[in-house]
Amino acid sequence: MTTQDFKRKLTTILHADVKDYSRLMGENEDATVRTLTTYREVMGVFIQKHRGRVVHGSGDSLLAEFVSVVDSVRCAVEIQKELKTRNAELPEDRKVKFRMGINPGDVIEKDDDLHGDGVNIAARVEALAEGEGICITRTAYDHVKKKLNLGYEYLGEHTVKNIAEPVRVYRVLMDPEDAGKLIGEKSVEPEDAGKVIGEKRVESKRGQRIALAIAMVFILIVGGLLIWRTASPPVEIATEEKMGSQLPEKLSIAVLPFTNMSGDPKQEYFSDGITEEIITQLARFPDVHVIARNSTFTYKGKPVKIQQVGQELGVRYVLEGSVLRFGDRVRITAQLVDAATGGHIWAERYDRENEDIFALQDDISQHIAAALGSSSGALEITERKRVMSSDPNNLSAFDTFLRATEYFQRYTKDDNLKARKLAIKATELKPDYAQAYGGVGWTHLIDYFFRWTESPEKSLDQAFEWAQKALAIDSTDYESYWLLARIYTRQKKYDKALASAQRALSLNPNSALLLKSLGGNVFTYLGRAREAAEMIEKAMRLDPRHSNSWYGSLGRAYYAAGQYEKAVKALKHIGKPKLHLRLYLAASYAQLGQTEEAQAEIAQILKIDPKVSVDIWAEREPYKDPVDKERWIDGLRKAGLPE
Repeated sequence: MTTQDFKRKLTTILHADVKDYSRLMGENEDATVRTLTTYREVMGVFIQKHRGRVVHGSGDSLLAEFVSVVDSVRCAVEIQKELKTRNAELPEDRKVKFRMGINPGDVIEKDDDLHGDGVNIAARVEALAEGEGICITRTAYDHVKKKLNLGYEYLGEHTVKNIAEPVRVYRVLMDPEDAGKLIGEKSVEPEDAGKVIGEKRVESKRGQRIALAIAMVFILIVGGLLIWRTASPPVEIATEEKMGSQLPEKLSIAVLPFTNMSGDPKQEYFSDGITEEIITQLARFPDVHVIARNSTFTYKGKPVKIQQVGQELGVRYVLEGSVLRFGDRVRITAQLVDAATGGHIWAERYDRENEDIFALQDDISQHIAAALGSSSGALEITERKRVMSSDPNNLSAFDTFLRATEYFQRYTKDDNLKARKLAIKATELKPDYAQAYGGVGWTHLIDYFFRWTESPEKSLDQAFEWAQKALAIDSTDYESYWLLARIYTRQKKYDKALASAQRALSLNPNSALLLKSLGGNVFTYLGRAREAAEMIEKAMRLDPRHSNSWYGSLGRAYYAAGQYEKAVKALKHIGKPKLHLRLYLAASYAQLGQTEEAQAEIAQILKIDPKVSVDIWAEREPYKDPVDKERWIDGLRKAGLPE
């Protein structure tokens, strides 16, 4: 094997196999293969969700790699919990129990396969795990011990075949009552303490370098390339004690509404639009925790302390700035602040000609990809630049579309029509403005949902046509994939809905509104309700000041997952839920055997709309899985809704 045949890299390995596999195959080969095939598919979904890759799987084993140690352990825990739930429905002698081992290390990659000590150690550590259990090496433990809500048991040193030095192994404790526990740590030799301190020292330096790199990304998103000030003092890393709340594991930022300095209140939409664009761009990075617009805009127009914002929203950095339009120029000022200390990391001002807006976005995207070292991102950005190469750089189109967005967010029939007209005008001013084409499609989808049209199905078709036009121009427009996912779900084209939803999430994984929308309105109906609930819960963390209406989506997801108590709790958060959410609340009560509460909700529903029936709502909720649909219909009937 020559150096041309392979490459070395650092990665995190997850190795898994099935306990008592030979016995299971000997007793019932067909049943074991069927269960194993299903479980492999489940594992693949979770691995992809946590940015991992299945390297290969044969027989009862599976090998996967991850970019992050934290992601690998979190993924393993979620897999084991899901498989344990599925195993509970099987006889004891038919349960397929995976053991898992995790180790970060140096590996050799050849022909998409991985080899070397990093893989061997993960496999040997896995053999020490129990069925439905996880073991990790000391190296992995050092990465995750303070970052995940888990416990650990030190299993001592173990001699591993073909590895010169013994490996320290920890068992992951997944029960909630074990969170924060560390059992048996005294087994670690005192002299190792110095080594651990040394590792932390290295990680601290690495963390500072990452913080500086991300800061550079923030600068680029605001409005151009910024030369980092070499005289800047070191950034003090925020701690949970200083913040007063638990910080996310990822680098975190809140973008406050940029101040309109134009002296004209009618220009508020423009400065708000610039702020939203920054939030949207930041949310595209999977390693950055970005607070959603809904939460940061609660500070609009208020004098606030940055430390207060950091504490209330749980972020390490805060970006603030202003926008001034004068003549044919735009001036943007911005500053990035350490929320723990209140100290300025950088501050900069940019003057741009009006027509530079779109050209600047292309340059920003290119430099973001370079800063993050993302080859896939670079490829997408290269394609984006190609399709945008004929851009007329027309600020009027940008301005027009921002006004369309302002009307769209009011959710009235008249304002929705105004939004459509303005979005169409934006496409006329700038014929390759993909986002504006998608915006027109969204107005048609809103017509469909609110029945503001004589032909809802025609509106759905029109929404589809505009989404396709947008993607023909720009294949990276996540909002158009999001739109398609919603359309395909309603058309019951479930495979296409899932593919579109996954594409949207890959392009913007940290958009709170996207996660909430796809979780509640796509994944819930695709038979993936538990995953939907997790997406909505993540959205709520990204948007701490979200609307109470979001609990409606969460309640629907819980109901579809058969978690009726959680569904009731979520839906009661709303106060006065809309009619269709009252139906879910009534059905949840009915499934819990709380007949009086269910009947009381049905009585209120019939006062609102006497024509409501099981038949109407059985058809209106587009569940893919017959079991999910029957659960929905069964709940309505038990609650006493007329047929």
